[in-house]
Amino acid sequence: MKVKDIVNLLEEFAPASFQESYDNSGLQLGSPEMDVSGILLALDVIPEVVEEAVKTGCNLIVSHHPLLFAGLKRITGSNYTERAVMKAISHNIAVISWHTSADSAYRGVNERICRKIGLKNLEILSPAEGKLRKLVTFVPKDHINKVREAVFEAGAGKIGNYDSCSFHAEGAGSFRGGEDTNPFVGEKGKLHLEPELRFETIFPLHLQKKVIQALKSSHPYEEVAYDIYALENEYNHAGIGMIGELESTVDEKTFLDSLKEVFSTGVIRHSKLLGKKVQRVAVCGGSGSFLIQKAIKSGVQFLVTGDMKYHQFFDAEDKIVIADIGHYESEKFTTEIFYDLITKKFPKFAVRFSDTNTNPINYF
Repeated sequence: MKVKDIVNLLEEFAPASFQESYDNSGLQLGSPEMDVSGILLALDVIPEVVEEAVKTGCNLIVSHHPLLFAGLKRITGSNYTERAVMKAISHNIAVISWHTSADSAYRGVNERICRKIGLKNLEILSPAEGKLRKLVTFVPKDHINKVREAVFEAGAGKIGNYDSCSFHAEGAGSFRGGEDTNPFVGEKGKLHLEPELRFETIFPLHLQKKVIQALKSSHPYEEVAYDIYALENEYNHAGIGMIGELESTVDEKTFLDSLKEVFSTGVIRHSKLLGKKVQRVAVCGGSGSFLIQKAIKSGVQFLVTGDMKYHQFFDAEDKIVIADIGHYESEKFTTEIFYDLITKKFPKFAVRFSDTNTNPINYF
């Protein structure tokens, strides 16, 4: 197995196009062609994690938080990032980081939090925008089923929990082939009118190359006419935050106790308790203060996240309870996602969880 095989696996799970503009997910250090002898999974890449990889014979680290958020102008060992880079390079250790794209994936960070809490009936709190495209093409009637099935197989045609979604209308296409053509119907040099179906369907942006390849390989024409339109529709299979429901209602303190136990946090900072029963809950791994208003509008009783600032607790406005369980604590189970993905694809490969506690925050 090579480094690129893990990159491709993670790309399939959470496409890089899902990541936020400020992020730097992907292969951070090393060659895509390097053979992998062992994989160490960690939330952060610090010098101690790299040293652990050296000692355990792992030459690839897969982390959630990127080792490199911004460019380095010099590498002198003056901070922990530079020291981690120097140590990794000196021991020929590659680093892959999969950050906000894993946050946005439906089966990603927030879905794992929901599972740990025991939430069901899950939906994205803030669905992604600008991630959908519409394909319009024109197909001879006798070939519509072949083309339709091919683009559906490539991932097109999914709307919510429905698949194989499309529309077609009858019409006539005109064309005239030049001397160097070999037309499927008609004669070159002569104008031809062909009964066709206008076929249209929807697909996520990250599958565009695959969908167009499927279209061209299944279409009978030498030159395939098609249009791609950007859509403003929300993409409810990806986005930030997630909402779910508990099996049954609990009081607020019982819910806080369960959060403290599940995430092994030293303390939970929270806004005023409202004396309401808790069943509908919103979560956001990492920093989720920007989702407060959306959480309120969604009708949840709790927003579980991290990195809340003092004044942001006022934004609860006695409408929800904000529970700050800590950034590290909210994302600590992300390595389980990577483990499940890798071991399912490569069941006999050596994959280890890091024993290094990378949480920079301590509780007294």
